Amino acid sequence: MKTAVSCICISLLVLMVTPAFSQVIKLGTVAPEGSPWHEAMLEVAQKWKRLSGSKVTLRIYAGGVAGDEEDMLRKIRIGQLHATALTSGTLRTIVPDIEVISFPMLIQTDGEFDYIIEKLGPEFEARLAKKGFKVLSWTTTGWVHFFTKQPVITPDDLKKGKLFFWGSDTTYVQLLKKSGFNPVPLAITDLLPSLQTGLVRSFAAPPTAALCFQWFALAPNMTNLRWQPLAGTTIVSLKQWNKIPANLRPQLENVARKVGTRLRKRIRKLEKDAIAAMKKHGLAVHPVSREVKEQWKKLVREKGYPVFVGPRFSKEMFDTVCSMLDEYRRSRGL
Repeated sequence: MKTAVSCICISLLVLMVTPAFSQVIKLGTVAPEGSPWHEAMLEVAQKWKRLSGSKVTLRIYAGGVAGDEEDMLRKIRIGQLHATALTSGTLRTIVPDIEVISFPMLIQTDGEFDYIIEKLGPEFEARLAKKGFKVLSWTTTGWVHFFTKQPVITPDDLKKGKLFFWGSDTTYVQLLKKSGFNPVPLAITDLLPSLQTGLVRSFAAPPTAALCFQWFALAPNMTNLRWQPLAGTTIVSLKQWNKIPANLRPQLENVARKVGTRLRKRIRKLEKDAIAAMKKHGLAVHPVSREVKEQWKKLVREKGYPVFVGPRFSKEMFDTVCSMLDEYRRSRGL
């Protein structure tokens, strides 16, 4: 009897001194509060809290308060942040082949984008895992277009003004300069004041971002050319992710993926709505003829291929994506 009572007492004592599991995941994003991306993250946070019984808290730092994408990636590596949403331009610093997804003038439609993500997503996720990152969802910020102070239709038109360039990618900057453009490398948080002061006169961004950040008001001309799809992922430090009980992780991941897939569909509708809303507030959309579109494609082939295909990402991955796109287009009679 005494032994039984002692065991019970010891068990109670262990329960008293052993803290209940609790995990806070700090997530940074450049997406502003109230934007579709921020709203999606809030939804994930709420569902994680409910599923985990308030044991997993997703704390969101929106609007770039945690820095630019490169800043946030660095902070994850040193433990100041645990998670972030990154576009392919920053993801390529972890896994270079991911840049193929957003290579200019390669993927042309939403269907093609989804097909490539479906086919290659698992491979990219495995590579990111080897680098210490868990992918929670794949999404997009939409199709990148050129927004300018003066109308731009041809490549030569864009060469006349200073072009905002996101980040410090020296190879890309030098390529633009050699091709006759005038890039100005800056952090994304510097774009608005740079447009205000005239430091830059044009930028490339998805319409939803141009509207959310109100950049379009200072560059009220949009070239109606899908330059590239801007892929993105929400990633979390694998070290931090593995601290969550194994039986809970699949449920949390499932929620994040479902929200991400729904966000991707929502962004495509919002992109059309964003263009319509900006047009009501003075945006002029300039059509691009098939002949002029070929000028842009020629520019990418002649200037971009030698610098990117091989040196930046593997020719094998580029050929794989091209083959998949051919397969997709043939299956649809394109």
